[in-house]
Formats: sequence, structure tokens, C-alpha cells
Amino acid sequence: MPALAIIDWPLPYESRLAARPSSAIDLVVIHCTELPDMKMAREFGERVRYESSQTGNSGHYYIDTDGKVFRFVTDTRVAHHTFGYNPRSLGIELSNIGRYPHWGDSRHQAFTTPYTAAQIEALRALLAQLRQEHANLRWIAGHEDLDRRLEPASDDSSIQLRRRQDPGPLFPWPEVLEGSGLERFEPPAS
Repeated sequence: MPALAIIDWPLPYESRLAARPSSAIDLVVIHCTELPDMKMAREFGERVRYESSQTGNSGHYYIDTDGKVFRFVTDTRVAHHTFGYNPRSLGIELSNIGRYPHWGDSRHQAFTTPYTAAQIEALRALLAQLRQEHANLRWIAGHEDLDRRLEPASDDSSIQLRRRQDPGPLFPWPEVLEGSGLERFEPPAS
């Protein structure tokens, strides 16, 4: 299989993210951008959210609806994408509207836009390439599997919602896992 074409588009603060060896990477976390397009995903990724390090929240890779793959953060830097799992993981974001713009509204929690065939094909190729590049890569999880924190709904504070629900119920786990050599990661019960 030829190498996947990856468009390098490093975030302005990439060099300020903590470094790590390839051997530290054993987990891939799948995300949904929950934004309308890659332009907005890039704007969110560039925002500085941590004053002390002058860095923000971002995945390593982004896959657009047409299957184009962008690298925002090199693998050997720790991106802020999944609370509690960043030092060991790579974050892959799939462009998808998700619950945008009503993330916290209890009346708008359904994911209604399927992922495209081009995205899933690109994701599978990316996973195969990452498995070749990182000898300890063994696990895969959805963001929703790892960040189970709750927060009050924006429309009714008496309702507690899961903060992270991506990649969501429309993500084709069986298709992605088939032949990937990766196992679904189950976090310890809290």
C-alpha cells in the first residue's frame, strides 16, 4: 500500500507542546470536530487556551469529508485532545457537524450526519500507516469512551449531559476495526 498523502499544516504553537518518544504512543483516539468545516476546525485549533504554555486544544490529524488528511501536530508532540490520555495518544479528528452549534443543549444531542466513505477510507489508511510508524500502537478508542465527565445542560442546569459524545453513534466501528490490528480500549471503571 503506498504511503497516505498527508498535508502538513502545523499549528503556530506546535513547538511549545511537550515532546515525547514514538514508544510512548499506544493509543489512537477518534474524535468528531462537531464544527461545520475544516476552516472553523483550524480556527478552533489555533486558539490559545493555556496561558502558561501558550497552546490550545487540537488533534494531531484531521480528515475532511473528501478524505484529505491534514497533520496539525507531529506525532512526537503531546496535543491537548482527550482529558487524561494526551501523553500516550494520537488524536484523529473527523470533520463532521455533530451537535453544532448546540453542544450543550439537551434538546439537540443527536448526531445526524454520517461520516463519508472517503473519510473512513482515509482513516483506515492512516491507522495502517501509524501502526507501521509506532511499534507500541495497540489501542483505539472514541473520545466518548475516555471522557465521561458530565456538565449542566445550557438550556436546563438540572440536566447533566456528557461533555464528549464523539465520534458518536454513526461512527462505523466494525468497518474501521476490521484488519486494523488495533483493539478497542476500555478505560478502567471510575
